[in-house]
Formats: sequence, C-alpha cells, structure tokens
Amino acid sequence: MQGYARNYIDYLRIERGVASNTIDAYTRDLEHFEKFLDDKNITQVTRDDIVKYENELVPYMKTSSVKRKVSTLKGLYKFLLREGDIDKNPASSITLPKPPEKLPDVLTIEEVNKLLDMMPDSTPSAKRDRAIMEVLYGCGLRVSELCGLNLNDCVLEEGFLLVHGKGGKDRISPISGSAILALKEYLEAGRTNFDKGDPAVFLNVHGGRLSRQSVHKIVSDAGTAIRKEGLHPHTLRHSYATHMLEGGADLRVIQDILGHADISTTQIYTHVSRSHIQEEYAMAHPRAKITKAN
Repeated sequence: MQGYARNYIDYLRIERGVASNTIDAYTRDLEHFEKFLDDKNITQVTRDDIVKYENELVPYMKTSSVKRKVSTLKGLYKFLLREGDIDKNPASSITLPKPPEKLPDVLTIEEVNKLLDMMPDSTPSAKRDRAIMEVLYGCGLRVSELCGLNLNDCVLEEGFLLVHGKGGKDRISPISGSAILALKEYLEAGRTNFDKGDPAVFLNVHGGRLSRQSVHKIVSDAGTAIRKEGLHPHTLRHSYATHMLEGGADLRVIQDILGHADISTTQIYTHVSRSHIQEEYAMAHPRAKITKAN
C-alpha cells in the first residue's frame, strides 16, 4: 500500500501540479487508510473493506471530511487501475456521503403577520417596500423574479403576475389579498413619484429598476424591526411554500407556483411541514410529554 500511495502522491504533485496543502491532506488520508488496513490485517482491499472504513469514520467525523477521505481513495484506485497495478477498482461503485439535508429557515405565520403589519406606508418609498415584502411572501417569488417584474406583467384585475423565472421559463403566479392591495397602492400612489419611463414595477429613487442588493437590504431592515436579524428574501419564499403546504395546498400546485423544474426540490417543504406536525402533536396530545414509565 505504501508504494502505491507514494506513486499516486508523486503523480498528483509532479504531473498534475496539485497544491502542496492538498498533497499534504491526501497524504494524511492515505496514511489513515493504511493504518485501518494494518489494524484489520487486510492485504487485498475489496469494496466491502472501503465501505467498512467509511462507516467507521461517520460517527466521529464531519461529512465533508469523510467525503474527502473517500474521494482520495477513489482517486487512488482509479490511478492504480489506469497504471495497470490492479485488475479491478474496488472503489468504483462507492458513493460519496451526502451532507445532512439542511431544512430552510421559515418564519411562523405569527412572525410573518407581525413583520408585514409593522411595515409603514406613509411615503412613496415605504409603499414600495411594503409592496415588495407582501409580494415576496404573497407570491413566493425569488429576488431576481421580483426585480424583473415589468408593468405589463401585472394583470391585477385577473389576479396574477407573469413571472420570468430561471432558464427563461415564464410562469403564472396568483396574487390576491394583502399582496395585491399593497401592490395596487404602490402602483397608484407610490411608483408615480419615481417614474422616469422605466417599465420595471419596482423603481429606485432615481427612477431605475430596483437592484437585488436593494431588495436584500429592504428585507433585512424589516427583519430587524421584529428582531429577526439577517432576514433573507428567500426566507419569505420558504415561508410561503411551507404555509401553503400546511394550509392544504397540493405539492404539485406549489411546485408550479414556485417554478421548480423537479418535484424533489419542492419536497423539502414536506420535511419542514413534518416538523411542524410534530411540534403541534407535542403541544396538543395529553400524553406526549410523558418521558418515563410509571
């Protein structure tokens, strides 16, 4: 194993020109694997041996560290097969570990109501900012989609927006309730103060299309008012989807409204909703808080 590892490291350093820090990391990874083989008295490495090695790493290492060590072995055995040092690659079918699924940040309905109800609307800029917050949550738009809205995309008498999504794909997003009221108020009594001929719905004070950075600041500042530091526009999109699902909306409908190409992207919200169900159960069930037998 030592000779194989040394040849591979020399190949990475001399032929591939891999950085010294990376070389050091790969060397430590291979030395660690070599110790595992010695401890287990393994002389002929099989796929099962690599799987056992990976399984031993999982309980006490970060997923990223396990992934790198396994990736190092896959690179080693691919090199050895190409060089003719082995006849079969034992790591060819080994899959790299995936990091644990991170659930999106979501506001509660109470937090959303507090956030939106606190938005002032006494000035043209305030009317715009309130409309932005209402539309982000009310329609589940991405920041780029919100900034890309033009006046002729707003068919408010029929209750929908024409949204220009990722990859040039347009879709219809319904808009109603407080979102449509805030947008109408802005268009009729706020936007006219900035209008210099730009077709964009949301304008800056100079009459140009509002930037994504400006929307981020508007959302972040609004979050500070309810002690939600660093509030992100995407959190409003996540909250929209989660609350729709909890309210009984079909997952396919949510997928269409959000503009997800794959239903698996939308399914993340079923996990969020599941945690909500567990919380509701724990609060409501009379025996949910019993932790030990009598």
